Amino acid sequence: MLSSFVIVIREGFEAFLIVAIVVSYLRKSHKTRLLPAVYWSVVASLALSAGLGWVLYQGANQPLWEAIMGLVTVPFVVGLVVHMWRTGPRLKRKMEDHLESHTADRSDGWAVLGIFVFTALLVSREGMETALMLFQVKSPEVVQGALLGLAGAGLMAWAWARYGHRIDIRRFFQVTGIFLLLFVVQIAIYSLHEFSEAGVLTNPWILRFHMITEPYSPYGRYGQWFPIPMLGVPALWLLIASLAERRKVRVT
Repeated sequence: MLSSFVIVIREGFEAFLIVAIVVSYLRKSHKTRLLPAVYWSVVASLALSAGLGWVLYQGANQPLWEAIMGLVTVPFVVGLVVHMWRTGPRLKRKMEDHLESHTADRSDGWAVLGIFVFTALLVSREGMETALMLFQVKSPEVVQGALLGLAGAGLMAWAWARYGHRIDIRRFFQVTGIFLLLFVVQIAIYSLHEFSEAGVLTNPWILRFHMITEPYSPYGRYGQWFPIPMLGVPALWLLIASLAERRKVRVT
């Protein structure tokens, strides 16, 4: 449940944040006539993400399918985590620059299309990332964790809109990013495990790897405890970073 909670609260907050920035920009720039395009883009993104979730669900408990999806998930998630680390602090400004280019000196029709496509692409990316990662969560409580994560994301989005200057978004993305990177390590191990399970990798070393990693699978003797370091390492990093930042403030 912990994995699905963190996945959904992070990706959900990113999606809420994207929509909030777009809506805020349109209202501040007196372009509220374009708001319906944002709402319809959210509907389209949810439908696309739900469709991907359904497709992934069809391959549940099929070793080869799960192995392939695991290998797809790993570089996808790592790339997006690194991207958010690099652009997170400038996300609002970069988005507003893109929105300005999509709406300035254009007819209403082209502006509506630009806003719709821009918002749909960003929100769909979060939805697809969520679907891919939730597919890798091997827990009977995945739904409960996802629902709690969605509620948490909505609460954080509300807090950001009301008390944005008090919330360190950069730190939030850093901590959850560390969690997701640890999560994809387990996905990578599990994917190789499933490839050998499906009979695709028959090299003696791979078969030995299959036997070694069996206890570290999500249902294995040791793998079921993997969420503890996944939570503990980011928490420890947050503590160390916070103490270092306080010491820096005292020195200056």
